[in-house]
Amino acid sequence: MKGLTDIPGVRVGHASDFDGLTGCTAILFDNGAVGGVDVRGSATGTVELGLLEPDHVTSRINAIVLAGGSAYGLEASSGVRRFLGAKGIGFPTGVKPVPLVPGAILFDLAIGKPVWPSREMGEQAAAAATADAVQEGCVGAGTGATVGKLFGMSRAMKGGIGSATVALSGPYAKVRVSALAAVNAFGDVIDPATGRVVAGARTSADSTEFAIMSKQLKSGARGGFERRNTTLAVVATNARLDKMGANKLAEMANMGVARTISPVWTQADGDVLFAASCGEEPADLMALGVAAAEAVSEAILRAVRSARTMGGVPGLGN
Repeated sequence: MKGLTDIPGVRVGHASDFDGLTGCTAILFDNGAVGGVDVRGSATGTVELGLLEPDHVTSRINAIVLAGGSAYGLEASSGVRRFLGAKGIGFPTGVKPVPLVPGAILFDLAIGKPVWPSREMGEQAAAAATADAVQEGCVGAGTGATVGKLFGMSRAMKGGIGSATVALSGPYAKVRVSALAAVNAFGDVIDPATGRVVAGARTSADSTEFAIMSKQLKSGARGGFERRNTTLAVVATNARLDKMGANKLAEMANMGVARTISPVWTQADGDVLFAASCGEEPADLMALGVAAAEAVSEAILRAVRSARTMGGVPGLGN
């Protein structure tokens, strides 16, 4: 499996600044996609989410952009828009096609240098988009991602980009649901199969033992954390959905975030999950939602397991 690019018509490209430790990820839909979104975070940074509302006049989007750099990183979506517009891709206006590109950002300014993805970096990510297997780890929007930040960056671990696919069966044997996640969570990352922490806050800066944030919070612990956290995810399927269905799919897919990050959707997080219907295969929405939650959960695990040590923050992918 290749991850999100297992869905026909989906291409993924990264642009990374390994000196500044930031980057962006462009997800392009060659034939457009019916989009939806579920926002659970309390400190989000987004652009063009109105395109995904069921009553919006437009029916399909052309791309989704995930970027670091906090609100400054929203510039990257302009670069993807510019790239697509130069190719004549977008909503027909009778004058010039206008690319429809929603996006979201995460906060990575506390690692590396205080730089952010520019419009030019967005163009680079779009130009790099391919249908090959999704590159994972500390790349694109996951370059400066970190997790487990109850006690600040000194006891955190690296996050990154992960991607996974779940195949349905029986009457839905042709259906696939894939996910891509940029994991920059406040909380620990948990393996749902074991209930154990995979990556997260450590008991000290030089320890590999996990502090277990849920226990620490219940006992009144408060460290040096700030509201600088976000998990961003995109779910895509080759099943046919309308906008209402795509928004419901995003909502159901967010269960994968809840299973794998603890605590989740806090006031210190800006979590956003997008969904995209890119095909015509018939499938039951509940079945798609179950598969989407599984794909998101696996993508989050893959993100931290493939993340390398960077900026003095240890990762599991070394």
